[in-house]
Amino acid sequence: MIANGTKLGHYEILSALGAGGMGEVYLAEDTKLDRRVALKILPETLAQDNERMRRFVREAKSTSALNHPNIITIYEIGESDNKHFIASEYIEGETLHSRLKIWLTCIREGMRNLLRMKKRVLIFQNKVLKR
Repeated sequence: MIANGTKLGHYEILSALGAGGMGEVYLAEDTKLDRRVALKILPETLAQDNERMRRFVREAKSTSALNHPNIITIYEIGESDNKHFIASEYIEGETLHSRLKIWLTCIREGMRNLLRMKKRVLIFQNKVLKR
Protein backbone atom coordinates (compact mmCIF):
# COMPACT_ATOMS: atom_id res chain seq x y z
CA MET A 1 0.00 0.00 0.00
CA ILE A 2 1.34 3.42 -0.90
CA ALA A 3 0.79 6.23 1.60
CA ASN A 4 -1.33 9.25 0.73
CA GLY A 5 0.88 12.19 -0.27
CA THR A 6 3.50 9.97 -1.93
CA LYS A 7 4.72 11.36 -5.26
CA LEU A 8 5.37 9.24 -8.32
CA GLY A 9 6.78 11.51 -10.96
CA HIS A 10 4.27 14.31 -11.38
CA TYR A 11 1.47 12.33 -9.69
CA GLU A 12 0.58 12.68 -6.02
CA ILE A 13 -1.31 9.81 -4.38
CA LEU A 14 -4.56 11.01 -2.77
CA SER A 15 -6.16 7.72 -1.69
CA ALA A 16 -6.42 4.02 -2.44
CA LEU A 17 -9.29 2.97 -4.71
CA GLY A 18 -8.86 -0.80 -4.90
CA ALA A 19 -6.68 -3.74 -5.80
CA GLY A 20 -6.77 -6.65 -8.20
CA GLY A 21 -4.66 -9.31 -9.82
CA MET A 22 -2.46 -6.87 -11.72
CA GLY A 23 -1.90 -4.30 -9.00
CA GLU A 24 -3.30 -1.57 -6.81
CA VAL A 25 -5.30 1.43 -8.03
CA TYR A 26 -5.04 4.88 -6.47
CA LEU A 27 -6.71 8.21 -6.90
CA ALA A 28 -3.93 10.66 -7.70
CA GLU A 29 -3.45 14.30 -8.68
CA ASP A 30 -1.64 15.04 -11.93
CA THR A 31 0.36 18.06 -10.70
CA LYS A 32 1.28 19.14 -14.25
CA LEU A 33 -2.26 19.28 -15.62
CA ASP A 34 -4.18 19.81 -12.35
CA ARG A 35 -6.52 16.87 -12.84
CA ARG A 36 -7.41 13.74 -10.93
CA VAL A 37 -6.34 10.44 -12.42
CA ALA A 38 -6.51 6.77 -11.56
CA LEU A 39 -3.03 5.27 -11.12
CA LYS A 40 -2.75 1.51 -11.50
CA ILE A 41 0.54 0.41 -9.98
CA LEU A 42 2.13 -2.93 -10.73
CA PRO A 43 3.68 -4.44 -7.58
CA GLU A 44 7.49 -4.70 -7.67
CA THR A 45 7.37 -8.49 -7.45
CA LEU A 46 5.24 -8.63 -10.59
CA ALA A 47 7.30 -5.96 -12.37
CA GLN A 48 10.32 -8.28 -12.11
CA ASP A 49 8.38 -10.98 -13.97
CA ASN A 50 8.87 -10.35 -17.71
CA GLU A 51 5.57 -12.02 -18.67
CA ARG A 52 3.57 -9.94 -16.14
CA MET A 53 5.32 -6.79 -17.32
CA ARG A 54 4.41 -7.62 -20.94
CA ARG A 55 0.77 -8.17 -19.90
CA PHE A 56 0.75 -4.85 -18.00
CA VAL A 57 2.08 -2.96 -21.05
CA ARG A 58 -0.28 -4.87 -23.38
CA GLU A 59 -3.25 -3.89 -21.18
CA ALA A 60 -2.28 -0.22 -21.40
CA LYS A 61 -1.70 -0.35 -25.17
CA SER A 62 -4.94 -2.25 -25.84
CA THR A 63 -7.03 0.12 -23.77
CA SER A 64 -5.38 3.23 -25.20
CA ALA A 65 -6.16 2.03 -28.73
CA LEU A 66 -9.90 2.15 -27.99
CA ASN A 67 -12.03 5.25 -28.25
CA HIS A 68 -15.48 4.90 -26.73
CA PRO A 69 -17.49 6.85 -24.13
CA ASN A 70 -17.75 3.74 -21.91
CA ILE A 71 -14.01 3.03 -21.91
CA ILE A 72 -11.52 5.05 -19.84
CA THR A 73 -8.79 7.05 -21.53
CA ILE A 74 -5.19 6.03 -20.85
CA TYR A 75 -2.99 9.07 -20.35
CA GLU A 76 0.38 7.47 -19.80
CA ILE A 77 2.30 4.35 -18.95
CA GLY A 78 5.35 5.12 -16.89
CA GLU A 79 7.79 4.32 -14.16
CA SER A 80 8.98 6.30 -11.14
CA ASP A 81 11.00 5.12 -8.14
CA ASN A 82 10.98 1.56 -9.56
CA LYS A 83 7.19 1.59 -9.62
CA HIS A 84 5.52 0.88 -12.96
CA PHE A 85 2.13 2.50 -13.47
CA ILE A 86 -0.69 3.27 -15.86
CA ALA A 87 -2.24 6.72 -15.49
CA SER A 88 -5.81 6.83 -16.74
CA GLU A 89 -8.97 8.87 -16.62
CA TYR A 90 -10.64 8.86 -13.21
CA ILE A 91 -14.42 8.61 -13.26
CA GLU A 92 -16.38 9.07 -10.05
CA GLY A 93 -19.26 6.77 -9.40
CA GLU A 94 -20.25 3.32 -8.30
CA THR A 95 -17.80 0.49 -8.42
CA LEU A 96 -18.64 -2.64 -10.34
CA HIS A 97 -18.51 -4.51 -7.03
CA SER A 98 -21.20 -2.33 -5.43
CA ARG A 99 -23.38 -2.51 -8.55
CA LEU A 100 -23.13 -6.30 -8.60
CA LYS A 101 -24.15 -6.47 -4.92
CA ILE A 102 -27.32 -4.51 -5.77
CA TRP A 103 -28.06 -6.78 -8.75
CA LEU A 104 -27.48 -9.88 -6.64
CA THR A 105 -29.94 -8.61 -4.02
CA CYS A 106 -32.55 -8.01 -6.74
CA ILE A 107 -31.99 -11.47 -8.22
CA ARG A 108 -32.34 -13.12 -4.80
CA GLU A 109 -35.59 -11.26 -4.11
CA GLY A 110 -36.90 -12.21 -7.55
CA MET A 111 -36.06 -15.87 -6.93
CA ARG A 112 -37.84 -15.78 -3.55
CA ASN A 113 -40.93 -14.36 -5.25
CA LEU A 114 -40.83 -17.03 -7.96
CA LEU A 115 -40.57 -19.79 -5.35
CA ARG A 116 -43.52 -18.35 -3.43
CA MET A 117 -45.61 -18.21 -6.62
CA LYS A 118 -44.61 -21.77 -7.54
CA LYS A 119 -45.64 -22.96 -4.09
CA ARG A 120 -49.03 -21.25 -4.43
CA VAL A 121 -49.57 -22.78 -7.89
CA LEU A 122 -48.73 -26.25 -6.54
CA ILE A 123 -51.14 -25.78 -3.61
CA PHE A 124 -53.87 -24.60 -6.02
CA GLN A 125 -53.26 -27.56 -8.37
CA ASN A 126 -53.37 -29.96 -5.44
CA LYS A 127 -56.74 -28.56 -4.29
CA VAL A 128 -58.21 -28.75 -7.79
CA LEU A 129 -57.07 -32.36 -8.28
CA LYS A 130 -58.58 -33.49 -4.94
CA ARG A 131 -62.06 -32.20 -5.80
